[in-house]
Amino acid sequence: MNDEVFMKLALKLAAKGRGYTSPNPMVGAVIVKKGRIIGQGWHRCCGENHAEVNAIQSATENVAGSTMYVTLEPCCHSGKTPPCTDLIIRKKIKRVVIGTADSNPLVSCKGINRLKATGIEVKADVLQDECRNLNEVFFHFMETGLPFVTVKYAQTLDGRIATATGQSQWISSPASLKFAHQLRAEHDAILVGIGTVLKDNPTLTVRMVRGRNPLRIVVDNCLAVTTEFNVMQDLSRTPTLIATTKSASDPAFRALAKAGAEMIRVRSDENNHVNLKQLLQLLAARNISSVLIEGGAQIITSALKENLANRLVTVIAPKILGKGIEAVGDLNIRNLEKAKKLSVKSVAKKGTDVIMDCRVIP
Repeated sequence: MNDEVFMKLALKLAAKGRGYTSPNPMVGAVIVKKGRIIGQGWHRCCGENHAEVNAIQSATENVAGSTMYVTLEPCCHSGKTPPCTDLIIRKKIKRVVIGTADSNPLVSCKGINRLKATGIEVKADVLQDECRNLNEVFFHFMETGLPFVTVKYAQTLDGRIATATGQSQWISSPASLKFAHQLRAEHDAILVGIGTVLKDNPTLTVRMVRGRNPLRIVVDNCLAVTTEFNVMQDLSRTPTLIATTKSASDPAFRALAKAGAEMIRVRSDENNHVNLKQLLQLLAARNISSVLIEGGAQIITSALKENLANRLVTVIAPKILGKGIEAVGDLNIRNLEKAKKLSVKSVAKKGTDVIMDCRVIP
């Protein structure tokens, strides 16, 4: 069996950590000796053992002289866990095959160089594209300093996310709703505008699948949200952050803070709305590496217009409304050559709906 076969297995293992490792990447590791797999593991949760450690601990025999396949360059620094490179060296692993280098400045080829310096044979960039794609959130966060932003919405076949009166529950099928909850579980934060809160009163939690609740973020320029809304319930278990342009001296600001919401003041943009880019920068400083935007139309439009969206997930229901609320508003594009270009990653059917998963081409 060749290196790519074992790396594919390591990738499958790594994916088991989806939704639990952030802000760390998903990593899988396989240990092979004399053509036989003797150990395997993955990074299960942030703060717990890395994949390399779990693979070594699971080994059915001495790992000395073996080959380790790992999807990401082993760390060489101490954080919540000790350096993986030291353990690999100490266990006398002979060869390490790496999917891709780590963009974290604390690692960034230092792990590879550390292994090589001790005489370990290192082969890098095996299935590099697949390994980077698996951790697109992590690499984007490390390389841009901003959270990876997914924009998700459900629309009718004619592009409406709600009726003319604002009714939107439910455009999509139950299967698509379950998919939406899976998306929530895979992101650090979920963001909506105040219009969505006022119209739909969403809970913004994960209920239809197993997974952790994301940080709830409400963009509320005028502080129209009150303690009666669902996003202000159960704050001890599922925190809510309210981003506003109002000052801390505003009575509504003080009342929401007293009720337990985390308040954050953001400067205004040219339209006197919350400046989304600055908000993302503030979230990045809190180690929030991914944000799921679920609406409404104004927030979706702003994210696209300001080139802040990285991924676009569109649930298309086989329904036609005619007049209604558009998913995306005016992007000030008057020439087809200036249209936002997307790369289609997948098209799948969920229940009666079709889901398009795209990446925004910079």
